[in-house]
Amino acid sequence: MQQDEIWDADAARRYDTPGAGMFAPEVLGPTVDRLAALADGGRALELAIGTGRVAIPLAERGVPVTGIELSRPMVERLREKADEDAIPVVLGDMSEVRAPGEFSLVYLVFNTISNLLEQDAQVACFRNAARHLRPGGCFVVELWVPELRSLPPGKDAVVWQVDPDYIGLDTYDVLAQHVVSHHVHFGDGTQARLSRSPHRYIWPAELDLMAQLAGFALESRHADWAGGEFTADSRSHVSVYRLPA
Repeated sequence: MQQDEIWDADAARRYDTPGAGMFAPEVLGPTVDRLAALADGGRALELAIGTGRVAIPLAERGVPVTGIELSRPMVERLREKADEDAIPVVLGDMSEVRAPGEFSLVYLVFNTISNLLEQDAQVACFRNAARHLRPGGCFVVELWVPELRSLPPGKDAVVWQVDPDYIGLDTYDVLAQHVVSHHVHFGDGTQARLSRSPHRYIWPAELDLMAQLAGFALESRHADWAGGEFTADSRSHVSVYRLPA
């Protein structure tokens, strides 16, 4: 399944969960704080801007934000909250399409670089980020760490979250570095809703090499947006890469 088929009108309608999940203040607040600091008074470009979860509060902080987005329905949902003058968006593939102007910050949040299913496309995404940045600008990537240590020998699935109304599990193809995330949502009755999304997972060291190929150097890596220490047990990371000044 292609990404534009996954992020259709139904996905766009269900995506926003105000005040909960990735929209919870304790998640969104530190994200916006860190990005505003990294923008350092300049313009920001969000790759895969979606419905504006991060872009809208960042713009409200006074940071001019432009977006690139593959899914037209996601942009239509964004347009219900902010017009083109407030947050311009270019439709297209984040590994290829150009947005006008020069930026001090490009960012890619919530694991979205893994939506690019080939290594070449992920490298191209780094290079596209670099093309948009002024000298000394930075590229920020938020990404999960593959949980292969939790994968039992001979098995290809890991259950990573269990709640009363939700089960999340990943199935791995370790040769291709592909994973399919399965999301099962339960209602009050006996029926459940299943959604799936394919990804190509990236180890932090591989991500650093992609950055080097695009001319970046790793500036920092933390376990979260609040600056927690990144350790061998961290489930995700926020990595900041910077171009030479």
